[in-house]
Amino acid sequence: MWRQRVLVSSRVRLYSRVAPQVVRVTAKSVAKLGSPKEGPKPRQLLSLPPFPGFPLPGKKSLNACHVTAISWVKYYFDEIQDSVIQSHFNKSLVQIECPSSSDSVEKEGLGKSMRKIKPSDVMEVGARIHIPVSVAETAISKRFDTIPSGTLYPNADEIEYLQRLVKYKDSALLVLNKPPKVPVKGNMPIHNSMDALAAAALSYGYDEGPKLVHRLDRESSGLLLLGRTKESIAHLQLLFSYINKAQSKCQAWNDACEATYQRYWALVIGSPKDKEGLISARLSKVLLDDGKTERVVLAQHSSLEPSREAVTEYRVLGPTINGCSWIELRPLTSRKHQLRVHCAEALGTPIVGDYKYGWFVHRRWKQMPRVDIEPSSGKPYKLRWPEGVDIQKGSVLAKVPLLHLHCRELVLPNIAKFLDVLDGKSENVHPALSTRPDLLRFVASMPSHMKISWNLMSSFLV
Repeated sequence: MWRQRVLVSSRVRLYSRVAPQVVRVTAKSVAKLGSPKEGPKPRQLLSLPPFPGFPLPGKKSLNACHVTAISWVKYYFDEIQDSVIQSHFNKSLVQIECPSSSDSVEKEGLGKSMRKIKPSDVMEVGARIHIPVSVAETAISKRFDTIPSGTLYPNADEIEYLQRLVKYKDSALLVLNKPPKVPVKGNMPIHNSMDALAAAALSYGYDEGPKLVHRLDRESSGLLLLGRTKESIAHLQLLFSYINKAQSKCQAWNDACEATYQRYWALVIGSPKDKEGLISARLSKVLLDDGKTERVVLAQHSSLEPSREAVTEYRVLGPTINGCSWIELRPLTSRKHQLRVHCAEALGTPIVGDYKYGWFVHRRWKQMPRVDIEPSSGKPYKLRWPEGVDIQKGSVLAKVPLLHLHCRELVLPNIAKFLDVLDGKSENVHPALSTRPDLLRFVASMPSHMKISWNLMSSFLV
């Protein structure tokens, strides 16, 4: 009994000898009260076109009544990885214009009312999505774009380079992503033009190489279409010249012709007064004082010079950089230098790097970084160059920027499917080809100098 009491008391003493833990409070551990730190400024928003509300070209499985928000964004940014788009939805960065926003709100300068949208929300006809410009940021190659040498007989490296430019190939046509500074149509002194190089390196077993269907300017870049057979070349050239004359007895072909379009992205100096609109201005050619150089200008009503109709749809994408704006152009006619003249003379906002039609504006334009206004808060901010970016590779901040005009999107009929019907060899589409889509859609990534200019926009607000 006595031993048990001793053990109990010893346990109590042992337990009571444990020192209590003391929490010491220092000046560093005390939270300082005050206004919270200002978070990162919002990125500039890119405006997508209104949801069309018809089956999307090239996406036969999609139904216009059941197209989700993330499907529509992935469709528009076909060249962007799906994981990048998904991360923007996960971070709740994607917004949509509220249909209840009235015009009076915009007139008062309060901006359009927005709400966050979920990736599973179903798109409605005419709905417009806004997403940060960071969704289209891409890695910049440290090397300049390779330009094939001036020879009619390319070597193995040049042939491999040209074949990497091919985005699509079938029995009737080829689609290339043309780099800048490469002429499309060459004369005798020019050997490194795209038509000569394609004829020598892109025959793919055919007796003759592909031929041009339409043209792009030497300084511009983007999707270039070439036909592989005489029949396909004739039908496609007629389609791009006169859409109404490309009609036939096949209703599916007629519907596909009406759905044909091209969309360009361009960076212009300034900003158009209206955010979107239609330019209908006739163009004519004039001869300069030297007697050799031709220039395309807006036709004057009192002029005796012959003119041709030229129509262009335009839409401001939203982001601005160093006093310049990104716009989307959709030509409804095919005229020489149509987009460049319409931007410079009709809108008064010449394309960056277009010294032929925007020389006087370029002389006055200050290319040094300057203070701009952040669109959402209205506060001033200054451009900050991101690390590791060589702005002298023709970007908007270079001493001599390259032309910022890129044919980004092309939708056209699947001529390989309808060729036998158009040539009268068959009344109906061959059963083996009936499952193919009526329309083909292609999206090409921008060249390096335009990617740099695009990535610089995000450095504004980071």
